[in-house]
Amino acid sequence: MVAAMQTLPSPQQLDALWIQKYGPAERAGRLPTRRRRAGYFLPADVYETLVGGLIGDGSRWLDVGGGQVMFAHNADLARTVAARCTRVVVVDPSANVHANTIAHERVQCALEDFQTDERFDVATMRMVVEHVSDPPRFVAALGRLVKPGGAAVVFTVDRRSPTALVSRLIPFTLHHRVKRMFWAGEEHDTFPVHYRMNTPGSLRQYFEQAGFAEELSARPDDLSVFSRFGFLGGLELAGWRICRALRLPYPEGCLLAVYRRRLDR
Repeated sequence: MVAAMQTLPSPQQLDALWIQKYGPAERAGRLPTRRRRAGYFLPADVYETLVGGLIGDGSRWLDVGGGQVMFAHNADLARTVAARCTRVVVVDPSANVHANTIAHERVQCALEDFQTDERFDVATMRMVVEHVSDPPRFVAALGRLVKPGGAAVVFTVDRRSPTALVSRLIPFTLHHRVKRMFWAGEEHDTFPVHYRMNTPGSLRQYFEQAGFAEELSARPDDLSVFSRFGFLGGLELAGWRICRALRLPYPEGCLLAVYRRRLDR
């Protein structure tokens, strides 16, 4: 029901998702097409492909913070993956969760307060853990909800990225204005951030303390900052290509990790 040892999706798998998500190249838009030709895929594409491959037939899927749809920009894939599952539960403290039409059950509460006897094969967290104020309590809840041998997938911001640094410097009252400028979205989708789990080391530490073993840790480059601006998006892609040619790390990135619940805990 859950795939074994996880690796990053292959270029072929990412290309298949690109076609599913964006459609034929002539309809996909200039910037997504240029990225594809350059061999670049957005971190969200990598996450969606990874989760889609991880969840098998008969899985029990817990999505944390999923709100209206588990894959924010790919509802069709979310429906396809959910259709394989015997059970899909979405837990989110926001009232947005009630608009989710894919899950079998929608629960409006913090993960730490979610009480059930169910155990899940897979728990996913897309852009969630940057908002967690009490990491030990949050991950302990996952340890209670994910069955032994099950997997927890984290997709979040790297606190060392420029956008995260800026986010920590500006008042929260301005966060939505900045977010709307670059990524659109509604004000009710903007929440306080803490970044207490947002390095590979801190994620590993908290999950290992809760009985998980790290199976995958990656930092996909993030070229989404200027996605809405064609010319600037092209410059962003050019900068990424220069970094690759010079074998330099690209400064903006996300964290993507998979943790397996240990069988002896």
